[in-house]
Amino acid sequence: MAQDVPMIGLITKTETNPYFVKMKEGAAAAAKAKGAKLLTAGGKADGDNASQVTALENMVAAGAKTILLVPSDSKAIVPAVKKARDKGVLVIALDSPTDPTEAVDALFATNNYRAGVLIGQYAKAALGGKPPVIVTLDLFPGHPVGAQRHNGFMNGLGLTAPDAKSNELGKSTEIACMADSYGDQAKGQTGMENCLQRAPNVNLVYAINEPAAAGAYNALKKAGKEKGVIIVAVDGGCQGVKDVGAGKITATSQQYPLAMARMGVEAGVEFARTGKKPSGYTDTGVALIADKAVDGVASLPVAKGQELCWGNK
Repeated sequence: MAQDVPMIGLITKTETNPYFVKMKEGAAAAAKAKGAKLLTAGGKADGDNASQVTALENMVAAGAKTILLVPSDSKAIVPAVKKARDKGVLVIALDSPTDPTEAVDALFATNNYRAGVLIGQYAKAALGGKPPVIVTLDLFPGHPVGAQRHNGFMNGLGLTAPDAKSNELGKSTEIACMADSYGDQAKGQTGMENCLQRAPNVNLVYAINEPAAAGAYNALKKAGKEKGVIIVAVDGGCQGVKDVGAGKITATSQQYPLAMARMGVEAGVEFARTGKKPSGYTDTGVALIADKAVDGVASLPVAKGQELCWGNK
């Protein structure tokens, strides 16, 4: 009987981030519903590739036939993934692609370029024809998710931007200042404070995520400029959605970690029972959350965003 129970592993970047806590919840619920055993592990911090490699090796040794992986280092994890796949293990990337993307069997993730396009379109409408003076609070150089969100935002705003395959951050004369926030509130605030020296007349801030956006708001408030600046972000965590409702963030694109994990587990169970492998990219959905709707850009209200959010409600 034990041999009929598929064993599936889930390796996240960390086990403390609310986003990955929700992902783990989704995987656990799907495993229970499908009669699978779930193994879980995570890095000690974002970027901890060594712990992810160890977890991969341990899960393969334990008999996992499918491993769901949120890669911390999209390149460094590839050799360990290859070893697992060479042993017949199905490896699905969740949330973030590997580099190259073909290093895994499949990717289940938010369309991060689309998420950026949505907030760019919203920002363009909210500006109402005023020329944008932009500050971008990015992730860090070379990360595909950071590049896709940034470049999608530029595209949605109507600026010339790299396409969704590029890992380079687009630049334009409208972007007055760019800073790396690492998705961190304190670093986002410092980046915004520095950018205010170079772009005191900023009227639009793009942030890689909601903690960086909250940091930008704090810096603007400290400078007495919070009322005249549009702030847009990506994530859809519960605190971020609350910040939209409170007017700190103007709009955010919401992604769905629970859906990623559920779909990954279901694919793993199907592989264990029928041998059918998923392939390519599966879009796990994104929706714009805004307190005030604008013409021509579909969005969900804050109340709906709170229903669908992840993290502490």
